Amino acid sequence: MNSIFGLSHNMTLIIWALLAIVFLVVLIAKYKWNPFVTLLLSSLMLGFLAGMKPEEIIKSITGGLGGTLGTIAIVIGLGTMLGKMMAESGGAERIATTLVDKFGEKRVHWAMMVVGFIVGIPVFFEVGIILLIPIVFIVARKTKMSLLQIGIPILAGLSTVHGLVPPHPAPMIAIEAYHADLGKTILYSLIIGLPTAIIAGPLFGKFIGKRVLVEPPAQLAEQFATSEGRKLPGFGITLFTILLPVILMLIGSVASIVDPAGTSFLTQFSEFIGHEIIALLIAVVFSFFSLGFARGFSKEEVSKFASECLAPVATIILIIGGGGAFKQVLINSGVGGAIAEIATQANVNIIFFAWFVAALIRVATGSATVAMTTAAGIVAPVIALTPGANVELVVLATGAGSLILSHVNDAGFWMVKEFFNMTVPQTLKSWTVMETILSVVGLIFILLLSTVV
Repeated sequence: MNSIFGLSHNMTLIIWALLAIVFLVVLIAKYKWNPFVTLLLSSLMLGFLAGMKPEEIIKSITGGLGGTLGTIAIVIGLGTMLGKMMAESGGAERIATTLVDKFGEKRVHWAMMVVGFIVGIPVFFEVGIILLIPIVFIVARKTKMSLLQIGIPILAGLSTVHGLVPPHPAPMIAIEAYHADLGKTILYSLIIGLPTAIIAGPLFGKFIGKRVLVEPPAQLAEQFATSEGRKLPGFGITLFTILLPVILMLIGSVASIVDPAGTSFLTQFSEFIGHEIIALLIAVVFSFFSLGFARGFSKEEVSKFASECLAPVATIILIIGGGGAFKQVLINSGVGGAIAEIATQANVNIIFFAWFVAALIRVATGSATVAMTTAAGIVAPVIALTPGANVELVVLATGAGSLILSHVNDAGFWMVKEFFNMTVPQTLKSWTVMETILSVVGLIFILLLSTVV
């Protein structure tokens, strides 16, 4: 089964990979099968079609799943706990109200983008929406502005951080696959992410807010209105708690740059606390005090918050693991190498290639995380054959591609539609266009930055 119709071995492998991806897409998009189960079935299918032995397929699946989740599962669990502490303490609302006061009502949509960007650092996109939707409704009511003019900038901030900025799991997967430097990736992601979020957020939000007029769901608006009177934590301590893991990771990266040999105790300690797992663990423990005990929560309540937030992310963790299994079969079957060989022979720009592969998988599967995980498996062998490639920018290009054209096969599409009380056409005109702007503008900025770094 290694060659069909007299085609070369590489082309045959690519055809089998495309067939497995089509199988994956049809089962998820058309028949609504569970993505984790479908990813495992697609991995088995590709392995057999590519001529792998049964024991090799099983080893690839278990190795890929375990290898992917080794770090990512801990990052997801700790990040979710940090987000839960923000939600329960009112920290997210404190950040929003403070920035609105500072920016003023006329520039409130700029404040909302900053809110989405900051709050999105430690939490998943879906968690960020749930945290911030009350603030969108409250601010829209206070300022009498269009709901989308307030909401689109927040969504742009959240989505940009989700796709581009570590320590989010999707960028972390690509960083590990490409052996990229974490500190450099964070720096480049901020240089590219902020102007990209500005264009897709406040600028596009102001444009579309005047053309798509929607009202928040009455029951939700009423429910969230009652939370305004609660006492909120301080702005400084909330901001410090959210940014603590990023600060620690940057300290670790700076220490490794200053002392590459890592001989001093200070460098070793800085690199230890700068590891994403340790940095997030420190931030979560700190949040138990800064946003928990200091806010009057009992130890039982803090423990309950930390425990109950983990159940909803179990599915996300399994899907990421399934994506890792599929990625490993792509590599071990030789598909990754075949694509790498063809791409290098065609002299494809590695940044554009990474973006294009992730974009195709995103449109097909509806999942930014699956797109980035799968694309990492395809792009990693190409990077190995492309000396001098800026791997940090390739990470960001993969992330930008994974954001494009969210439509009806994306859970985020339906979440935005329901929370903003929009029709499907309205959601396509606003949310889908915003995501596509993020992806394309992000690619343009990455290509521009690649000319100088």
